[in-house]
Amino acid sequence: MTSVYFTVALRHAGDDLLVLEMPRLRAAMQLTQGELPFVMPAWVVLPDHLHCIWQLPAADADFTTRWRQIMRRFDVSLPKGPRRLAQIMGGERGIWAQDILAEPIGSAGAMAQRMADLAQDPARHGLVEDASDWPFSSFARRGNLALA
Repeated sequence: MTSVYFTVALRHAGDDLLVLEMPRLRAAMQLTQGELPFVMPAWVVLPDHLHCIWQLPAADADFTTRWRQIMRRFDVSLPKGPRRLAQIMGGERGIWAQDILAEPIGSAGAMAQRMADLAQDPARHGLVEDASDWPFSSFARRGNLALA
């Protein structure tokens, strides 16, 4: 298996679409994971971006296609109505930033460091004092909430 750390963001910082529409994001992830398998041992969703670690099958490490599917499914699932900040600033389409940051994880030490980074991210962003209080994370105090 190939392990990769991802950062995926909305086009414009400051939008809160990801946490407001968490059930839609979860559904997009689960549908895609069912078609193009991957394991996600850790994740955190913040208002305008998310970080996660995926373990991809050695025979199919194509994360780009997986992310495209997730993003497209999330986009089309959003209700019609007033446009979000990201849509207004980015034009009619394109709520997602162009680049997906993907960093291979090559060792157990690197994996441990990335897990620690993910666990502390909500506190680092000032969203909570204790990162385990952030509900949109696999490290939430209420247990491991399955995103996918």
